[in-house]
Amino acid sequence: MIRKKILKPDRVRCPGNGFAFVPHRFLTDGFLQSLSRHELALYVFLVLAADKNGLSFYGDKTIRSVLGLTDEAYIFARTGLIHKDLIVHDGVLFQVLSLPAHAHQ
Repeated sequence: MIRKKILKPDRVRCPGNGFAFVPHRFLTDGFLQSLSRHELALYVFLVLAADKNGLSFYGDKTIRSVLGLTDEAYIFARTGLIHKDLIVHDGVLFQVLSLPAHAHQ
C-alpha cells in the first residue's frame, strides 16, 4: 500500500469562499473521457464561475473570449454539454447540474 504524505504542507488546498467543485465521479465514471477539449474547457469555466447552486451569469461573448473559442466551437461545446446532461442554459443563465447516473458518449 502506498503511504500518502503531503508534499508541500504550505500549499494544501482549502475551499475558502469559492464554490468550485468537481465530484470524483467525473473522472471515475467516464465523464472526463466523454468530453471534447472545448466541452471540457467550457465545463471547467462554468464550474469555476458558478455560485453554490451551480449558477453563472457570464455571457456568451465573455466566455468565448476567455476560452479563445470561435462562435462555432463555443456553440458546439455548449450544445454538447447540454446533450450530455451536464448543464442547462436558458439563453442568459447557466446552471452546472449534478452528474447524471451515467456519462453520455
